[in-house]
Amino acid sequence: MLAKDYMTKDVVTVEIPSSRDDVLRILKRTGISGVPVVKGDQLLGIVTRKDILHNAEETQVALLMSSQPLTIRPDATLAEAARVMTELNIRRLPVVEGSRLVGLLSVSDLVSAVAKLNDKREVRNDFVGEGTFAIWEETPLPVVGRIMELAKVDAMPILNSENKLTGIISERDLIRCSRIEDDVQTSDFSTGTDDDEWTWESIRDNHTISYGVSKVELPNRPVKDVMVTKVISVPNNAEISDCALKMKRGRVDQMPIIDNDMRLSGMLFDRDVIKALYESE
Repeated sequence: MLAKDYMTKDVVTVEIPSSRDDVLRILKRTGISGVPVVKGDQLLGIVTRKDILHNAEETQVALLMSSQPLTIRPDATLAEAARVMTELNIRRLPVVEGSRLVGLLSVSDLVSAVAKLNDKREVRNDFVGEGTFAIWEETPLPVVGRIMELAKVDAMPILNSENKLTGIISERDLIRCSRIEDDVQTSDFSTGTDDDEWTWESIRDNHTISYGVSKVELPNRPVKDVMVTKVISVPNNAEISDCALKMKRGRVDQMPIIDNDMRLSGMLFDRDVIKALYESE
């Protein structure tokens, strides 16, 4: 199985120069997690949901994007691509010939390949990590975004006061409900300094400057208002290829793992699913 057989050939891109708002509109409209930045057909970089959420006040794509992103050849195997994505924790690999962009291989493309493997290994044994983070359904969205950033996860299950799973929130949902807030801020400064003994407080030349700030913000609402409530979950003994098929059909990047008592016991992420492409070699 080769990259050229599974990659997306009609790639959504942004040109330099572009603004953050252009990228945000694309991410909201398509639901994709990242966009290659090009000049003509030459790849310059890539900008992702994380870049926007973690750099809320930056408006220029050239400063938001990761320049010289890791790429892959069209004739590379899916096993190679899966190993790179899992080890470096990235979600997409631009496919290039020279410096010319010819496609994009994403984690979801690799999940589709796993669905065809007929791999019967159970997720609880080989594919679920030890740490699982969950948040309370009343947690405000700005706090949720910060928790996800600190925990370095793309999604989190949501629990109610009875510790029952009621929903799930992902970066895609945060982008969907985010908004651009324009504000004018002021800053005071003086031509004198505290180190200058000849500058008296009363005669310092004080100045005030005003400047505009455009920032991506999350509304101050509880996460339960925007979380996905129709959660696709799987049991501990689910087989990995069946899980991949569920992810593909449900168009989700993660699924909660439920134990025999129907309680949350872990999370299965698509980046864990694609390990099946090289661990079975």
